[in-house]
Amino acid sequence: MADEEDVEKEHPHAVETVSFPLDRMSVARFRETFPRARWSDALQAWTVPGKTARRRIDRWLAAEASRKAPFDDERGRDAYEFEPILSSYLSVSDRGFRIRTPFSRTVVEELRQIPFARWNGEDKCWEVPFAFYDDLQRRWEAIEAAAKRNEPEERRKRAQARKGTEEEARSKQKSLERRRRRIPLPSNHLPPLERPVATAAYGIIVITEVTGELVDPEEIAERHPNAGAEHIWAGWRLATLEELVHTWPARAAPAAEERERGWWQPTLEELRDARRAARSRERRREKKAAP
Repeated sequence: MADEEDVEKEHPHAVETVSFPLDRMSVARFRETFPRARWSDALQAWTVPGKTARRRIDRWLAAEASRKAPFDDERGRDAYEFEPILSSYLSVSDRGFRIRTPFSRTVVEELRQIPFARWNGEDKCWEVPFAFYDDLQRRWEAIEAAAKRNEPEERRKRAQARKGTEEEARSKQKSLERRRRRIPLPSNHLPPLERPVATAAYGIIVITEVTGELVDPEEIAERHPNAGAEHIWAGWRLATLEELVHTWPARAAPAAEERERGWWQPTLEELRDARRAARSRERRREKKAAP
């Protein structure tokens, strides 16, 4: 099969990735629906070109989930009726379960582990087919606990409790440091400019400039504990979705020395999370720009 790079050359501004449980028939149906899709060994996922690729992929995943044997769906329905999840965060529709919670990275990470779970952007909820009720039930305790922690009232309570404490002062300092868009880097091992790199402090970012200004290790010890006298300041910005799509992942997790220096080539999982966040930022910008 052609490599992902071939797809990106044809469609440099719109390439989406998708992975799903592989079997011969599923792959055949996928190739029939997406004839220009290509498999990437590096990403361990299919790449699909086109500005509407994300919507088409979501529709295909929903249709594919409904292909599960009726017996599996019935078994999931029966399991729910026998031992239901009783929660205000979960409801039942004709197609399966719907989960609406306050935003939580833990919730998102848990739901992503369930086969064919998908985000419904129009209704702003996650959808899980009946056939995967057992998977949902196993993860529900973590999902519900994270959702409760992120309820607005609970967040306000925690914020109120932190007022005037050392924890609040640290939090404010952390926010202030982030707004400065600067990061200490080892002067003898600088990352490439204008290319996404993963960092311990700010996730995947793009280094825009190296100022050459020496850092004061004691001043930033709490926020950047690995910074030393040989570190210098560099400016950074968030990576765009296009940049993240074009970034190839590292073949292995970062070594200890890479983490210690503060930056490394991002892994596939890191890139996937960053791409989702970048898509959300782009959607918010588009909504604000819409008349």
